[in-house]
Amino acid sequence: MTTSTDFWAIVEVMGHKKFAGRVTEQVIGGASFVRVDVPASGDELAYSKLFGAGSIYCITPVDEQVARAVAPKCGESPVSVWNLPEEWQTKIRARSLPAPQESAGEDYSQFDEED
Repeated sequence: MTTSTDFWAIVEVMGHKKFAGRVTEQVIGGASFVRVDVPASGDELAYSKLFGAGSIYCITPVDEQVARAVAPKCGESPVSVWNLPEEWQTKIRARSLPAPQESAGEDYSQFDEED
C-alpha cells in the first residue's frame, strides 16, 4: 500500500514546535526530508521548513481549511532571532576594533607610573 506524500497536516517536531501546512517529501543530497509549506496568514509571508524524520514526533493529517486556520496559531516564524548576552557583544565589538596606532612622536613618558 502506498500513501500520498502531498497532504495537509499539523507537524510536531522536537522543541515542542508545531507547523501547519502542506506536507510533501523532498530529497536533498540523497537524504529524505519532510517538507512543510506553511501558508501566508495576516502579516506573515508563506515559508517552507524541512525536517529530518528523526526530529518529527507527530504528524496529524487535516484538511486544508484546518491547516490554514492552525498555522498562525502555532506561533512559529521562518527565522529565529538570536541575541548574545550584552557582555559577549561588547567583547566581540572590542576585538573587532582596529589596533591603536603608534604615537606620532609625542612624548607620554610623564604619564608613566613610577615604581
